[in-house]
Amino acid sequence: MFALIGIVVVFGTVIGGFAIEGGPIPVLIQPVELLIIGGASIGGLLIAVPLKLLKILIGHIMGTLGSGLGKEAYLEALQVLYDLFTKAKREGFTAIDSDLAGPEKSPIFSKYKGFAKNHHAMAFLCDSLRLVVDGAVDADELEAIMDTELETHHEEGAQTPSIMAKVGDSLPGLGIVAAVLGIVITMQAIDGPPEEIGHKVATALVGTFLGILASYGVVQPMSQSLEYQAQCEGKYLACIKACLVAFARGAPPIIAVEFGRRVIFSYDRPSNQEMESACKGTPVKEAA
Repeated sequence: MFALIGIVVVFGTVIGGFAIEGGPIPVLIQPVELLIIGGASIGGLLIAVPLKLLKILIGHIMGTLGSGLGKEAYLEALQVLYDLFTKAKREGFTAIDSDLAGPEKSPIFSKYKGFAKNHHAMAFLCDSLRLVVDGAVDADELEAIMDTELETHHEEGAQTPSIMAKVGDSLPGLGIVAAVLGIVITMQAIDGPPEEIGHKVATALVGTFLGILASYGVVQPMSQSLEYQAQCEGKYLACIKACLVAFARGAPPIIAVEFGRRVIFSYDRPSNQEMESACKGTPVKEAA
């Protein structure tokens, strides 16, 4: 939502300032310039990026329009982990094997709809905890395996911001291309009346304007937003990892989730009291 508000503010202030200075807004409406710049940037994107990565890019861009991961999401994740750890401590590790094998049917996961929708986090948790349940790894090996996946996640998460940044870098150049084409058209009408020549030059310069504005006003900030989104997702998984490793080392459930709470960035981190209230069954919204 804030991304949409930001785009509106960027275009509103720029175009509004142009209008206040007496500039004619209709001259900025140049569909052909948009066609040249937008089409060339999309074409370049298709040349440079494979289809599977384009699908991920589109999904990530749509994700920037949402609210993202916040305190409630972290509290819910800590609740899930606490419930799993408590059940494993009380009934034995084999008691949670069915929860991990079929999370869509698990009575624990079914209580936490938000976490269940995060398929990456769900797979990360279930795949890692099953190694502990099966006795396949010790705590140190578990930490090494999870670190490997987190490193891969970090590398994958860096791809889409890099793509957007490169698109942003290309837009001013494509704006110049559109402007040069406009100048070519202007030179063909050099013997025409001054009003006509002035209009054609203005149209050509709009191409440069649109390329620069789209780059520094929309695409480059979007790249930063994607980078921040990837960092938040990585931190969310790191929180889960800290809890699992602590539990695998023998920490009680409430201490294990405390390890995860300390990993969370300060502006999203619930207090110890909020976490304990949530884990004891208080609804997340009340605890937050």
